Order: sequence, then structure tokens, then C-alpha cells
Amino acid sequence: MKLPPEGARWLVVLRYGACAAVFLATTVAWVLGVLPQPLPLYAVGGVILAYNLFFQFSQRNWTSDQQSVERNIFLQVLFDLTALTALLYFADFPRNPFLSYFVFHMIIAGMYLRGRLPFVVAGLATGMVGGTMLLEYLQWIPHFALRFPSDPSSPAPLDGLYALSVFVALASTLWIAVYFTTAIRRYVDRAHAALRQKEKLLGIGQLVAGIAHQIANPLDGVQNCLQRIGERVRDDPHLTDYVQMMVAALDRIERTAKRVQSFALPRGVTLQSTDLNAVVEATLPLLETPGYSKVRIRTELKDVPPVHGDPYTLQEVLFNLCTNAFAAMPSGGTLTLRTRLLGGQDEDQMNSVAIEVADTGVGIPRANLDKIFEPFFTTRADSGGTGMGLGLCRMLISEMGGRIEVRSVVNQGTVFTVVLNLAGTPARHAPEPLTQPGFVESTPRSRTVLS
Repeated sequence: MKLPPEGARWLVVLRYGACAAVFLATTVAWVLGVLPQPLPLYAVGGVILAYNLFFQFSQRNWTSDQQSVERNIFLQVLFDLTALTALLYFADFPRNPFLSYFVFHMIIAGMYLRGRLPFVVAGLATGMVGGTMLLEYLQWIPHFALRFPSDPSSPAPLDGLYALSVFVALASTLWIAVYFTTAIRRYVDRAHAALRQKEKLLGIGQLVAGIAHQIANPLDGVQNCLQRIGERVRDDPHLTDYVQMMVAALDRIERTAKRVQSFALPRGVTLQSTDLNAVVEATLPLLETPGYSKVRIRTELKDVPPVHGDPYTLQEVLFNLCTNAFAAMPSGGTLTLRTRLLGGQDEDQMNSVAIEVADTGVGIPRANLDKIFEPFFTTRADSGGTGMGLGLCRMLISEMGGRIEVRSVVNQGTVFTVVLNLAGTPARHAPEPLTQPGFVESTPRSRTVLS
């Protein structure tokens, strides 16, 4: 979910209302005798109005890409924190009832900023609040007290325990607000990405199903004609070779058309209690082919509870991910299959289990990480890649109620993580491995595949 440029402009519009509220509240407090010195607050309000005009004019000719918007919002939040600290300082900082307004900036930072920036904002706010209270307590800066009707005639000095309790309460509130806001935003981002992916698959599925059907019909007729021609030219070895080459080419076209159709049609899964370690063990024999030279396969299988999934579909997904990993290691390397219990570490799916496919290959450039799950996106078109495998994997895992994530470093390797929910019933028998000719059983846990 991309950062909308309207968010930065919305803050500018909202700030005009905040400026009016500052001038109004200052005037009312001064008239009521609560605020003895209103001039500093009027000055801060004027500064807010000035930098708000600056942000408004600077947004007229800016490039509304995500980094520019994020940088602009970060600067606005930074200016607002400084202004809010000044306003509260000139109006009895420890006792000011508007201390909670810092939380609004934490929510804005969590909604619009990425990575560690929301927590940087929380740290800055905590430092401003704590530093101001400490300087007032040490009497290094003057104290601007409010005068409520119930207050004594002479203001008492700032109590250290009271200031500490206010600081701890406010700081903990700020960090909790940032944590929950960023967690909700990450969940929304993932839900938005999954929804966008399903919309793409729905539209593309209808298109490719029709195309594949139109391709398949003429192929049947061409294959029948080639079969008749092959019967007539059996005595000519050269023509026979040509016919066989044509038949092989048509077979490849037919397989591609069927794969496209299988991608476009809905894939049903049978959810049951599934042993992930058994799925990994059943998939390993499929990976022992001579085409993958000097690739060492390692397994790190922890004792994990059964998950809610389809064992045969999980084998298909796992095999697809491993095939991509082999393609990323043309000169050899290490492929690691790992299962582990996430428990409470996962914020989106509590008590979940993860299976990881890690390679030491060429890695994926950052610019491609957001595209690899899109249908027909491939960087291996020259070697026969169709760009449908990862999109299909994500769709199948989503049907099981899970998700698939990727992290990668160029020239170091890639890790695909499939996260699945725990099953409520004991695991059933492990699935039999998908059979392909030429595969030989081998011992589990750790092995080396050599050409």
C-alpha cells in the first residue's frame, strides 16, 4: 500500500485549525486569569503559522513519490513536536492538560512513516518531554505556572516524584501508541497487497484461460496432422527427425498452455492437520536430480506442532520455491529447509509455524522484491521462466489462511518464509512423495546433491 501524497497536504490543512485553536485557547485562558503570560504562546502560534505556510508553498511543485512524501511528513511531525513542546513549556508543562496531544503525532508517524522512523519520532518526543521536565526540576530554565482558582497564592516548586510519574506515564503511552499503530499499518499493508494480488489473478485468470483454450484447440489438429505425416515418412530418416522435432515443440506448447490454464482456474485445497516436517521429508527426494550440480541441501527441522494446510499443495509450493532457489545458484551453493515455531513472535498470526527456504544464491534486487509475486513477472524468461510460479504459491498459501514473505540480499542469498496457522487436531499420516522417474530415496536431515 503506497503512501498517499494527500497525507502530507492533509496535515497542512489540519495545522491551520490547530493554529486557530492555539490562539483561541490562549485568549480564553488569559481572559480567565489562568494564563498570566500569553505572549510566548502567541509567538509560538505565529511560528506554527509561518512554517505551515512554508510547507504549503513547498508542496506546490514537489514530486509526490513515496520517499518525498515520507520525508515531508517526517519534517512536519518534527516541527510539530518542537512547537507542541514549546507551547506546553510556556503553559505549566507538568500540569498542562494537553500533554496527551503528543499521542496524535505518534499515530500520524505510525500511519505514514516506514521502517524505524515512527520509533525515532517516539524517541524524539520522549526526549523532549523528559528533557524539559528535567531542566525545570533542576531550575535551569524558568517555570511558567498556570493559576487555577484552587491553587495557592504562591506556586510551589516542581515536585520531582510527580514529574517522574507524569513522564513515565506519558512516555509509555507514546511508545505503546507507536507500536500498535505500526502493527496495524503493517497488517493493513499485507491485507491490501493480498487483495490487490487476488484482483490481478481474477482478471488475468479470465484472460489467460480463454487464450489457453484458443491455443489448445488448434494444437490438437496440428498434432493429428503430424501423426499422419509421420506415418507417411517413416522411410526417410531426415524427415522423421524433423517430424519428431515438431512434435516435441508442440508438446512444449501444450504443456505451457495447460500450465496457464491450471494457473487461471481456481485451485481447491483440502485443509487438514499436516505435519510440516513430513512434508519437507517427502519433498526432498524430488530435489535429487542431476541437473542441480554441487548444491548442498540442508534441513533444520525443529519439533513443531501440526499446521492447518493441504500436505500435497504444500509439497507443490515447497518444490516450486526450491526450484527457484536452485536457479539462483548456477555455480552451486547451499539450500536450507527450515521449520520453526514462531509462537508469540509473529504479530499477525499468533502461535503460527514457519517453513523457510533459504539459498546462498545471487539474491533479488530491492526493486524486484515487490514484483516477484505478480503474475508473469520473471527475470528468467531466457531460460523458460513464465512468472507464474510464485504468484500461484502465494494464492495457494492464502487459501490455507497463511502468508508467504521474502527477504533477500544481493549476492548473499534469499529466504522465502511460509507462515501457517496451527491445526486444532493431531497431524495425519505424512503424504507420499510425488513420484517422478529417476529419483532415489536418501537419508533425511542433511545431504549433498552432486551432478
